[in-house]
Amino acid sequence: MSNKKPKIKEQVPGIGLCEVEKKTAYSCRTGFQQAKLKIIKGVIMNGAIALLCLIWGLNWVVMKQANQVFPPVLFTTYRFILGSGVLLIVTYFKKIPIPRREDWKWVILGGILQTAFFNTAVQVGMQFLSAGFSSVLSYSMPFWVAIMAHFLLGEKLTRRKMTGVAMGMVGLVALLNVSGGGAWWAIVLTLTGAVAWAFSSILVKLKLQHCDILQYTTWQMVVGAIVLSIYSALFGHGTIQWGWYAVGCLVYNGVLASALAYFLWTYILSNTEAGKASISMLIIPIIGVLAGVIFLKETLYWNTVVGMALILGGIWLVNGHTASREIESIQQGD
Repeated sequence: MSNKKPKIKEQVPGIGLCEVEKKTAYSCRTGFQQAKLKIIKGVIMNGAIALLCLIWGLNWVVMKQANQVFPPVLFTTYRFILGSGVLLIVTYFKKIPIPRREDWKWVILGGILQTAFFNTAVQVGMQFLSAGFSSVLSYSMPFWVAIMAHFLLGEKLTRRKMTGVAMGMVGLVALLNVSGGGAWWAIVLTLTGAVAWAFSSILVKLKLQHCDILQYTTWQMVVGAIVLSIYSALFGHGTIQWGWYAVGCLVYNGVLASALAYFLWTYILSNTEAGKASISMLIIPIIGVLAGVIFLKETLYWNTVVGMALILGGIWLVNGHTASREIESIQQGD
């Protein structure tokens, strides 16, 4: 009995009428299931990015209010102590083991760079720079990620991607109405913090893709909290005005802006290109500015609207083209 699959005549674009193997019902169902899974995965990814941007965007308002009752660096320390505590409880009940011995050096490095150094650099830098200038330097992260991903991850740095990142950075400057200047060492420190955040993001994809997302998020935050505790003990000054207001700010930052948000960030990095994930983070300043207008009655200027448009255009240049190609491939049964 012949094992050859039945063939049918089919019009092939650019070639003409050809004999092709007839697709079985199973292969059709498999193709449909794959397309469905792609769509579901895309929805989950976009949902994770949206939730992360919302949490960190609203945190701009929370952080501004927290600075009235907490010394900045001490607040950051308490935030990550609470966040790491929440994650440790979750990992305990989910019975997630500690990282493997060979992974610890990368987990420690990630905790120092992403949790401890980046956040300390931003908090210290903000004391000597304008808030807008400090934010622009901090959110230069997508630019550094794009360059590092090109050389370390093989994510091609196309002209379209560079244009999108550049447009996003120009939009960020316009959005925050930046007036430059300040202590040169504070500029270098804040910029170094952004580079550290970028490298820690590359590190996840380069060395820790095999790790459980919750496992890595938990232990890098534990490491960061320990380093911040040591720093605060040596250099932290000021008093805390405890009350329900202070507790609310701390809970939001510890549970949502640290434990949940860092888990989401690691999930996003693990499931998409580093460059595409990082450029999406420029939505955070947009939400932060809009939250300030709504909750703190801050003024919305024309340059803010222009900045938002440029940022969204930059994100579309980096991510939109790929998304349209994926939709086309799904429609063609890829």
